[in-house]
Amino acid sequence: MTLSRRALAAGIGGVALAAGLGATGIAAAGEGRGRAGRRPQTRTIRYQGSAGVVTPLELAATLGYLADVRLEWIGNSTSGPQDIQATVTGDTDIGGAFNGAIIRLVAAGAPITSLFGYYGIDAKVWSGYYVRTDSPVRTVRDLAGRTVGANTLGGQAEDVLRMRLRSAGLGQDVAQSAQIVVVPPVSAEQALRSGQLDVAVLGGVLRDTALRRGGIRPVFNDYQVLGTFTCGCQVMRNDFIHDNPDTVRTVVAGVARAIAWSQTRPVRQVIDRFERIVRARKRTEDAAALQFWKGYGIARRGGVITPRELSVWLDRLSDSGIVDRRDAPLDRLYTNRFNPYPGVA
Repeated sequence: MTLSRRALAAGIGGVALAAGLGATGIAAAGEGRGRAGRRPQTRTIRYQGSAGVVTPLELAATLGYLADVRLEWIGNSTSGPQDIQATVTGDTDIGGAFNGAIIRLVAAGAPITSLFGYYGIDAKVWSGYYVRTDSPVRTVRDLAGRTVGANTLGGQAEDVLRMRLRSAGLGQDVAQSAQIVVVPPVSAEQALRSGQLDVAVLGGVLRDTALRRGGIRPVFNDYQVLGTFTCGCQVMRNDFIHDNPDTVRTVVAGVARAIAWSQTRPVRQVIDRFERIVRARKRTEDAAALQFWKGYGIARRGGVITPRELSVWLDRLSDSGIVDRRDAPLDRLYTNRFNPYPGVA
């Protein structure tokens, strides 16, 4: 059964789909059918990028780690949830999003599996929840009922906020009272300063430049909540994995090597590589923010996925009644089988 875009959007919002939309398993990928009669595996991967950003997938291609697999860029993603929706509907072959959004989509019946982590947070790469210096918000508990600017609904900023409010001792209803307002990241600082928002989630260069201008202060940040933590994964459809196991292995292994390359090279060397990549692809994009790049924030070497990186969000979504954990069992959410780096059970 094919999932419609409307159904997918409902799934990300936590609305369960009708029964019968089970995910196709990938346990038999590359097994169960002999080579005879198998159609040739695709060696082209369609994907979405991001303006001014070099993803681990793109880095792997330019380092020569994808062998004969060719990347086909079809445009830029507007958000993680949109990116994985495009993968589910077959518009792309791979997409990435915050792990909580992936869980919501799987629980709604989407036949996808996470293959490797591609972004996260650490001591250098994190986002904070900021208010104006004259704001009455002083503690985490004061965030209840406030407007909070974030880049998307059902994303990492929202789930971290709800988790932090609950850990501050607030009940479920009170924790849910903080209102997420979707704001483009580049507009969040101005919306905060003008009073359109009570709180803005700021990270990276947007956070650093806002702090230099002064007039804002943090309430908390996501690194304080999670520590070093991989927050998002890249996914593929289960039928694509089943039909193209050799291609998937090449892609995952190549991206894992590229992630490890970025984790073990001086930051300046990585930035120089990124700048060459952006210039070469000629997409009319601003690469200025690359100067502020500090890392992908991926916790494990090569993007290996750990159970906790998904179970944290599964527990929160289940406890909140957003997702029935039976619809998204942990062992169906991810696999490390294609990753050449040491796996995690």
